[in-house]
Amino acid sequence: MIPRTVFNTEHEQFRDTVRKFLENEAVPHHAQWEKEGQVDRVLWNKAGEMGFLCPQVPEAYGGLELDFGYNAIIDEEISRLGLTGIGWGLHSDIAVPYIANYGSEEQKQKYLPKCISGEIVTAIAMTEPGTGSDLQNVRTTAIRDGDHYVLNGSKTFITNGQHADLVIVVAKTNPDEGASGVSLLLVDTSLPGFKKGTNLEKIGMKAQDTSELFFDDVRVPAEDLLGGEGQGFIYLMQELPQERLGVAIGAIANAEAGLQWTIDYVRERKAFGRPIASFQNTQFKLAELSSELTALRVFVDRCLELHYEKKLDVPTAAKAKLLATDFQCKLLDECVQLHGGYGYMWEYPIARAWADARVQRIYAGTNEIMKLIIGRDLVKN
Repeated sequence: MIPRTVFNTEHEQFRDTVRKFLENEAVPHHAQWEKEGQVDRVLWNKAGEMGFLCPQVPEAYGGLELDFGYNAIIDEEISRLGLTGIGWGLHSDIAVPYIANYGSEEQKQKYLPKCISGEIVTAIAMTEPGTGSDLQNVRTTAIRDGDHYVLNGSKTFITNGQHADLVIVVAKTNPDEGASGVSLLLVDTSLPGFKKGTNLEKIGMKAQDTSELFFDDVRVPAEDLLGGEGQGFIYLMQELPQERLGVAIGAIANAEAGLQWTIDYVRERKAFGRPIASFQNTQFKLAELSSELTALRVFVDRCLELHYEKKLDVPTAAKAKLLATDFQCKLLDECVQLHGGYGYMWEYPIARAWADARVQRIYAGTNEIMKLIIGRDLVKN
């Protein structure tokens, strides 16, 4: 086992607190949340009280001003326990940093304290039914009209879509332009004309609220433009490496959990009068998976260290997301096979993890987009 050096003593103490909280407050209820299609909103408020939401936010706005390692620990523990309904990663790692990094002082004072407490749940609305990963060609428009932007269009596959109180919407403020026409708006979900669609029924991640959003002449105050007009695409490109690192971190933690569940299972399960673990095929499969997992853990930890130093570049983050999520799906599929018929039963955590993991290769930019980013970087000179 290669020791991890990316976390210090304070990090690991924090991990213990997070793990105990999740084991007590989330694990016993997650199966019911899967049936309901979303977690209990009370969990968000409890997480806020514990300091688990937006740990990076500066103290000036009520945050703990911690490094991203604390976010990573929360992501790891959620993934390790298979709690895929909890949308804190989208909130803390992805949406709120846009406000912290590009928001005006007034916006930060207005929104960040409530994001930290759990009073406000955030979402980010990028994907549209007809555009997918093509962000520079979104069709949602936000046309300036006096002191407001008039927002029209729709978004889909929006994590935290049902719980969200505040949505960062990617829209065209200049429809005639490509990337330079894209802006970000902070949209209060209570505004007239804003409608949440029904909770989408997914193959996995059944406890995570994922929705379509609709905007029909929503009048968004001009002061809720996030950053500069026409700068949205630039902001998205700057923030996506952290999002993709977070996905990679969760993928590796979940793969580690899946491997351990499988090791425990094959030790106990018998076939032909002896434990499955005694068969050479089982040992060879586990050896292969463990070896690849060890290598990827070292790589992703190194990416986290680079992120601490603000040196994680776009292609490297893409590599981490590509490799970690591809391998997560590969490992879980092999582990389902080693479970035999029981691996296909929803009551077994390996079955739920297998179904939950498939979207990892799609969101935060499909893995085909990751290959495009990496390939273009390799041949650009």
